[in-house]
Amino acid sequence: MSTTREIESQIWEMANRLRSNMDAGEYRNYILGFIFYRYLSENQEEYLLKGKVVFPENNQSVNDAYLGIPEEELVDALPEIAGALGYAIAPKYTWASIVDRVNNNTIAPSDYQDMLDNFNHNLNLNHNAKMDFHGIFDDMNLGNSRLGNTTAARAKALTDIVNLIDQIEYKDENGKDILADIYTYLIQQFATNSGKKAGEFYTPHQVSEILAKLVALDLDSKIQNPEVYDFACGSGSLLLTVQDQVPGKKLKYAGQELNTTTYNLARMNLMMHDVRYQNMTLKNADTLEMDWPDGVDEHGVDHPHSFDMVVANPPYSARWDNNDNKLKDPRFKEYGALAPKTKADYAFLLHGLYHLKQNGTMAIVLPHGVLFRGAKEAQIRKALLEKNQIDAIIGLPANLFYSTGIPTVVLVLKKNKENKDVLFIDASKNFEKGKNQNVLRKEDIDKIIDTYKERKDVDKYAHVATIDEIKENDYNLNIPRYVDTFEPEPPVDLGKLTKEMEETQKEIEQTQSELLGMMKELTSKDEKTQNDLNEFIKMLENEVKRNG
Repeated sequence: MSTTREIESQIWEMANRLRSNMDAGEYRNYILGFIFYRYLSENQEEYLLKGKVVFPENNQSVNDAYLGIPEEELVDALPEIAGALGYAIAPKYTWASIVDRVNNNTIAPSDYQDMLDNFNHNLNLNHNAKMDFHGIFDDMNLGNSRLGNTTAARAKALTDIVNLIDQIEYKDENGKDILADIYTYLIQQFATNSGKKAGEFYTPHQVSEILAKLVALDLDSKIQNPEVYDFACGSGSLLLTVQDQVPGKKLKYAGQELNTTTYNLARMNLMMHDVRYQNMTLKNADTLEMDWPDGVDEHGVDHPHSFDMVVANPPYSARWDNNDNKLKDPRFKEYGALAPKTKADYAFLLHGLYHLKQNGTMAIVLPHGVLFRGAKEAQIRKALLEKNQIDAIIGLPANLFYSTGIPTVVLVLKKNKENKDVLFIDASKNFEKGKNQNVLRKEDIDKIIDTYKERKDVDKYAHVATIDEIKENDYNLNIPRYVDTFEPEPPVDLGKLTKEMEETQKEIEQTQSELLGMMKELTSKDEKTQNDLNEFIKMLENEVKRNG
C-alpha cells in the first residue's frame, strides 16, 4: 500500500508518458473523464448492494451479479438506480465490465462510444437529475485525431488510459479511499502545466482557503445546511474548500461557469467529493448576461435567490456589455452606475453582493485597480462605502496565480454589518517565493485571518480606517494610503562614514596618479613612433628623386 503522495506522483508520471504530444489541457479531459466514470460505476456498485438490487453468491463479484440480472428485471432495476443516484450504468458498460474486456482483449473500438451513449440514454430515467449529468462527458471527443490517426489507434490510446486508471490502487496506507484527492491533485497538476489558461479553471488552494475562512467566520451556527455560491466557479475547487471550514454542516452548492469544458469539470469535481446531485446546482452560462434563475412573484417584485456565503475569483478586468438596459437590472441599479465596458470587475462584485443574504459574507478576489480607479468605478465604490457594505480589503502578494503575475486584493463585503469602518490589511510581503508561483504559507494565512478577527491596527500590516478617514481620501481605497509599510534606513555611523570617505579619496588619488603615468608613457611612445615614421617618409622621397 502506497502513500497518497506516491500514488499521485505515479499516476501523473504515467499520464504524462501516455499523452505523448497531446496538449496537457486537452488530455486532461480524457484522464479526468475516465476517472470520473470509474467513480460513478463504483459508486453504483455500492448502491447495488445497499439497495438490495443484486445478491452476490459464492465469492461472486458485485459486477458479475449485476451482469446476471435477467433482461426483463433490468428494465425495472435501471429506473430504480437512476432514481437514487441520478444516473444508471447498464451492466455491459460498467467500469468493471469494460476492464474485463480490455484484459481479455475483446474490447471493440466502438465500445467506448457505446459506453458514453448508454450513459446519456439512461439519464432519461430521472428527469430531476438529467441536467446535473447531461453532457458531462461531451469533452471526451473519442474521434479526436490526436488520439490516433485510425480508429484502432484511438481505441489503443483509450485502452492505455483505462489501464492506467484501473491499475492504481485508490487506497492510502490507512485504507482510506483517496480517489477524490487524486482527482484534485490532477486538476492542480494540469493547471500547473496549462500556463495562463489555468486561470480559467483553478484558483490556487491557499487563496481559496483564505476566501473560505473569511466567509465561514460569521456563519450562523444554527444554519445546518448553509448555501454557498460561486458565480465564476471554474473547476469548483473554491466551493469545495468552503466545506472544509464548516465541519459538521452539509453545504448546498451553487455555481455558474461560462466555459463549458470547465463547467463539466466542476460537476465532476463536486460529485467526486461526495456532493450529491440534489445538493448542487451548477449552471453553464454568462453570469453578467444571465442572472441566477430566480423569477419574480405575482406582484412583479424581484426575489433573488440569496446565499449565506458568496466566494469568487472572476476574470480580471474582463469586457462586458454595459448597455443602458443594464441600469434597470436590479443587480446594478442601486449603485447609480455601471462598470466600464472594458473592466467588468465591479459588475461581478455587485452581482455577488446582490445574491448575498442580509447576514451573509462575501469574499472576492479582484485587481488593485478597483480600489482607486476613477469615473464610474469611483461612483460605485463611493456608493458601496456609503451603504457600509465594504468590511475589509486585503492586499495579497504578486504572482500567486497561474493566469497573471499581478498582485491582487480580497474584498470582504457584508450587507448588514454593525461596524462603520473598513479594515485594511497589507499581506503583500508575507509569502514564500516559488519556482513558478509564489506561495502563501500556513503562517501567512493564519496572520491574515487572525488580524481580520481581531480587527485592530498592526504596525506596518493593518489599519482600521473610519469612514471620515476614507472620505478625506476622496473614497480612494488604495492600501498604501492607510497602511504605512515604509521601513526607515538604519542610523548612519558618521565616524565610520568619514573614515570610509578618506580611504576612498586616497584610492582615487592613487588611481589618478597611476593613470597619469600610463598616459605619459603612451605619449612618449607615440612621439618616437611619429618621428620614426617621418624619417621613413623622407627616405622614400629622396629615393624617388634619385630615380627620376
